[in-house]
Amino acid sequence: MSTAPAPLPGDSPGDVVVDWYASAARDLPWRQPGVDAWAVLVSEVMLQQTPVARVEPAWRAWLARWPSPADLAAAPTGEVIRAWGKLGYPRRAMRLQAAAAAIATDHGNVVPSDVATLESLPGIGTYTARAVACFGYGQRQPVVDTNVRRVVARLVHGRAEALPARATDLADVEALAPADHDRAVRFSVAVMELGALVCVARTPRCGSCPVRTVCAWRLAGSPAHDGPPRRVQRFAGTDRQVRGRLLDVLRGTTEPVEAAQLDAVWSDPVQRSRCLDSLLSDGLVVQTDDDRFALPS
Repeated sequence: MSTAPAPLPGDSPGDVVVDWYASAARDLPWRQPGVDAWAVLVSEVMLQQTPVARVEPAWRAWLARWPSPADLAAAPTGEVIRAWGKLGYPRRAMRLQAAAAAIATDHGNVVPSDVATLESLPGIGTYTARAVACFGYGQRQPVVDTNVRRVVARLVHGRAEALPARATDLADVEALAPADHDRAVRFSVAVMELGALVCVARTPRCGSCPVRTVCAWRLAGSPAHDGPPRRVQRFAGTDRQVRGRLLDVLRGTTEPVEAAQLDAVWSDPVQRSRCLDSLLSDGLVVQTDDDRFALPS
């Protein structure tokens, strides 16, 4: 395992993380110069609870097909769900289309740069709004996701894991950011990358951490987490899996399907019916007048 150089005396942790990022960052397309705020917004929605490797090809295909909010807003919703494919949590696709419609109609087809305005868009929360303002518009913003909260918990508070999200998270991150504006903007993505690549949940790579010598958790002897055990999300047998199986059938055809075709993908009729009802309720599936099922038009 490679060892990151220790920070020099007087270096702030935020500046050290920014310098580390310059050579350690992954080459991701939505981080390239010239990527606009719409492309950033699409990447942020896709990356929620979905690995980067699955997002990158979908992101490229999505922007090739719908390069502006108005393009996505005008698309048939069924095609949007179909294009979302295996990214998971398909309601995100519908929320992104709703946000695109609001941007096209109310903001001249330009993604807003103001955090409060971004938060007013359908399905856009605090994290995504700040990420778009920072990564899409170069604003100094504390951007706090799970990875960032874990870094702060260890580096600043000496805890193995972050506490549940709280109001002070933004202040904690802002306090770590460099004073220089451009470096503070860079820090927002750099600290996220540190949490994704080095300060990971189960097996942190402390020898590769650029701020290991000032990490409160490491200096305390890396104490074990003393709170409730982390919940492990299972997938097999869950309603999420069943919903995915049902949607797979509908994504594979442009014609409505008989109920029997959906029955064949899951043997438990009670769970299958519950999941189909939830898809109908979410608007991800529609029922035709002759009792067949399809993606929305």
